[in-house]
Amino acid sequence: MIEGRLVNLRARAPADAERVERWLSDPEIARNMGERYGVSLASVQRRIEERVGKFMDFSGVALAVDTKEGETIGSCSLFNTSPEDHAAWLGIMIGERAYLSKGYGSDALLTLCRFGFEEMGLNRIALEVWSFNEHAMRCYRRCGFVEEARLREDLYAGGRYYDNVVMSMLRDAFFAQHGRTEG
Repeated sequence: MIEGRLVNLRARAPADAERVERWLSDPEIARNMGERYGVSLASVQRRIEERVGKFMDFSGVALAVDTKEGETIGSCSLFNTSPEDHAAWLGIMIGERAYLSKGYGSDALLTLCRFGFEEMGLNRIALEVWSFNEHAMRCYRRCGFVEEARLREDLYAGGRYYDNVVMSMLRDAFFAQHGRTEG
């Protein structure tokens, strides 16, 4: 388990599948995650079981986000990691609406980044976010991510085009803003 201020991050378990499927059935959450056509419980179970069957290592870390009281409220991951480049991509979702805009997502994001920089030796963590997801972009900026690129009109949804925004955080910038763990 990886401990944050408000959340604990733990390995995903098969029991998480129904919850994840429910979150991705919420139209707003699915839209923010880029899920266009919905997901089935079987496909979520298959994704989780594929990851559960592997040891988490530098190739990828897939975690559930739990409150300190033990309620599972989201998931996060580091993926497409490159040991040679000391880089990874980050994905995060807070699926329980009652926990949105209360600091849980920011804490999960910072806890995962700290793990990536301190434990995995990463130098760069990047993410992608749709330009309509202004709430997430504000959160990422507050945590220290900076915009590096825009894939213009990369998504067509609801009769409009949206940009895909690439943001990243570098190790030194993270430590300058958030400090290092003592010990």
